[in-house]
Amino acid sequence: MSYAIKLILVDDEELFRSGIAFMIQREPNMEILFQASNGRELLDYLKENTNHPDIIMMDLKMPTLNGVETTKIIQRKYPKINVIAMSSYDSKAFIANMIHEGASSYIIKNSSPKEMIETINRVATRGFYYNNTTLTIIREEENADIKTKSVLDTDFLSNRERDVLKLICKQQSSAEIAKSLFISPRTVEVHRTKLLTKTGVKNVAGLVVFAIQNNLVPIEDLLEL
Repeated sequence: MSYAIKLILVDDEELFRSGIAFMIQREPNMEILFQASNGRELLDYLKENTNHPDIIMMDLKMPTLNGVETTKIIQRKYPKINVIAMSSYDSKAFIANMIHEGASSYIIKNSSPKEMIETINRVATRGFYYNNTTLTIIREEENADIKTKSVLDTDFLSNRERDVLKLICKQQSSAEIAKSLFISPRTVEVHRTKLLTKTGVKNVAGLVVFAIQNNLVPIEDLLEL
């Protein structure tokens, strides 16, 4: 039996949440651990249970504790969990804010079931998934905090680290990167860990933002054709 992607759904709209759950439960490689109606319920579950998800599908606008504030807490306390932001809002400000808070992807609620399933699978295997709209916003966004911590000296990253970073941005897995660079998957993970430490970001999604905003990867190479 193949590994099941473990998910938690967080949305205060029960009808929407039930629809997403029905769609996900039909996928043989996905499993829903828990459903919450706000961020507080989610955090209580994570605190009381050791069976944590790979991915949290997070609505933004919720009572008690909204998705933005909850994502901040998740990034601080549970950095290995990926967050896919879900929202009816497709404005630049909302998308940029969630990506800067560490969301691994951003999906609009009226997206097709195929796009949502693809997003989940890509985040599970690559650690992030940004569509063309999100990539463009990341490239254009000028965030002071990110600019401060992404100033590069010429020797800030080694040539090999730059190579690994570029392939991460192209959504290659560790095995694919290892094959492309003729190194072992373990060596790829060592470089990935060093990149996270040097850049000060928390996950692979943050590495992609860092690379784009510092012109390490041409935006044209990442846009879907």
